[in-house]
Amino acid sequence: MTVQRSASNVGYAVRTFRQMVRTAYPTLLILLLGVLAWPLWTSAAAMELRQFDDPAKQARYEALIKELRCLVCQNQALSDSDADLAQDLRDEVYRIIQSGKTDQEAVDFLVDRYGDFVLYRPPFNALTWLLWGGPLLLGLVGCGIVWRQWQRHRSATATPILSDADIQRLQQLRAQADRTDDHS
Repeated sequence: MTVQRSASNVGYAVRTFRQMVRTAYPTLLILLLGVLAWPLWTSAAAMELRQFDDPAKQARYEALIKELRCLVCQNQALSDSDADLAQDLRDEVYRIIQSGKTDQEAVDFLVDRYGDFVLYRPPFNALTWLLWGGPLLLGLVGCGIVWRQWQRHRSATATPILSDADIQRLQQLRAQADRTDDHS
């Protein structure tokens, strides 16, 4: 009776699981499609159509907004950001390019207004030396710590060098130990 009851419980559990999968499958499929389509929706929202009279200006504009950082999002380029400030900065870059100014003048304007943080690759100067030298400094400190630990480990596991007197004393102690083992 117990074997039949446990077998029927297993059968019931399998049927219940199959029914749950059948009812949850469409929901999971819709959820998965939504997750996969999300990048398409977000990138479409950030895209803007700008009209330029010259394809070279269009290329300069696109290159600039990919090289400048969104100050709100921080790890997104102006071209990828949906933030209102990013929209304003794209408008400003558009006006600068349309007015005939150079790329450097556009960058200088934004740096003067917002600081070096607007650049993905800030210049090396007194304010940014730690930004550029920090990884190298941390790497050197890390290598120094590893070398020091290795030296400690090596000295702790190294076999000590015995003097001739120590070797002779060790042989005497071994001989005494062997004699006491033979007598017992």
